[in-house]
Amino acid sequence: MNKKIILLALCSLLLAPCCAVEAQQTGKIFRIGFLDDSTASNIAVRLDNFRQELSKLGWIEGKNIAIEYRFAEGKLERLPELVAELVRHKVDLIMASGTPGVLAAKNATTAIPIVMTNAGDPVGAGLVASLARPGGNVTGFSSLASELITKRLEILKDATPKLTRAGLLMIAGGSIARDLQLKELRAAATALKLKLEEIATQRDAKGLESAFRTAKQKQVNAIMTTTGNRFFAERKRIVELAGKYRLPAIYPQDEFVEAGGLMSYGIDYDDLYRRAAVYVDKILKGAKPADLPVQQATKFEFVINLKAAKQIGLTIPGRVLERANRVIR
Repeated sequence: MNKKIILLALCSLLLAPCCAVEAQQTGKIFRIGFLDDSTASNIAVRLDNFRQELSKLGWIEGKNIAIEYRFAEGKLERLPELVAELVRHKVDLIMASGTPGVLAAKNATTAIPIVMTNAGDPVGAGLVASLARPGGNVTGFSSLASELITKRLEILKDATPKLTRAGLLMIAGGSIARDLQLKELRAAATALKLKLEEIATQRDAKGLESAFRTAKQKQVNAIMTTTGNRFFAERKRIVELAGKYRLPAIYPQDEFVEAGGLMSYGIDYDDLYRRAAVYVDKILKGAKPADLPVQQATKFEFVINLKAAKQIGLTIPGRVLERANRVIR
């Protein structure tokens, strides 16, 4: 009898892993909807970081999660239609990047959890009730767009001591995210005793060229852009035009500098996408968005390209160079 019991116990131990694998294979596959107003190529690196972090947490695409991707390709008017598709497909969670995408998702559903990767001002945009207690079905991460755009203006003035008139490129047509950034930047320009020239533009090549000509006509000494995926998509063209018109410029992301731009100051977006994966993990395991506080960006980088400075005849003061996290020589 004892031998039989031992034999049965051994068989149970041998079969346990097989049963576990079978249970895992037949378990639920969670469906994540990913919504972005840009293109797949523009955020490919960030998405890779997101998926890698998910895999560390045990979530493998095609195994226990499926991700449905929707990209508006710069056409914000498509966002409601794209998120409606995700809702119809009954995804378990929606991950949305940027304020326009999160707003579209919030307007489409109050039942499906929404994780925002990089909303500029979640409270100001009406996405959450507060950072500590978001309420509703939305939580995630803030990119501090309104706060950082004023910091970029300060850096621009320090780097170009003769600056009196700064140009701000912004996409034509109003949006909550843009208006929140403008409000902060106007106040900062007044405090810094700078004239701010607001230049609305279309994001195509013709529109951008016209915007830079306007900047020159307005005798702008330097230029910057509002934060957003649509300018990010045209970063190479914007950098080329800044060089062509010999205008010092500061950008929200280091990818502009890597494309030949002069300076950037902004958050580490890859870090936000990795942290968003942690929130996705928590929610898929049962956490409620309302119980997860909205977190702010914590990693920032200031990058200077001395090659670009030389091309436009700009000497950046030593005190500014000392503050840079990275200097391209």
